[in-house]
Amino acid sequence: MSKLSEEDIEKKLLRFPDWEFYDNAIHAEFEFENFKDCFSAMSRIAFECEALNHHPDWSNIYNVLTISLSTHDAGGVTNKDFKLAEAIENIVEPEE
Repeated sequence: MSKLSEEDIEKKLLRFPDWEFYDNAIHAEFEFENFKDCFSAMSRIAFECEALNHHPDWSNIYNVLTISLSTHDAGGVTNKDFKLAEAIENIVEPEE
């Protein structure tokens, strides 16, 4: 998997308004009603991470989940990160 150019990353981010690119990764922060809802989303995300064999840098404080995605083997952001970001978006903000 090859590292994407900054231009390619910025183009792809147009589809992901909750995400930003800085520090060689894409980042997002999601706020939930409470800790239980946040932890539930994290559990569902964890299954997607395992299925894709791609794991985020993330943290949780009460009802806020902060996620950073970067492909360490490639030294930056790849299509793999955007695939996981899309899965995360579908879990956190499912389309109605």
